[in-house]
Amino acid sequence: MQITDVRVRKVSKEGKMKAVVSITMDNEFVVHDIKVIEGEKGLFIAMPSRKAGDGEYRDIAHPINSVTRDKIQKIILESYEIAAEEFEEKEM
Repeated sequence: MQITDVRVRKVSKEGKMKAVVSITMDNEFVVHDIKVIEGEKGLFIAMPSRKAGDGEYRDIAHPINSVTRDKIQKIILESYEIAAEEFEEKEM
């Protein structure tokens, strides 16, 4: 599996959520609504989720092992950093 495209939509509101991302895998499959969140230990991703009947949020799509999660997170956060720099340059 290769991530062939990453689209970052920066969130302009103040808060912990910094961006919403879509990734394309192998030019064939897209996952939308991955969130970039600023936590106590730095940036991390949250996979798309839906609120269940019991009030808990459950992932709709997610990697099934930590190696794949780390790979996806690394690529997304690198893309986010580039997009954040470009956004700041446009504001100047």
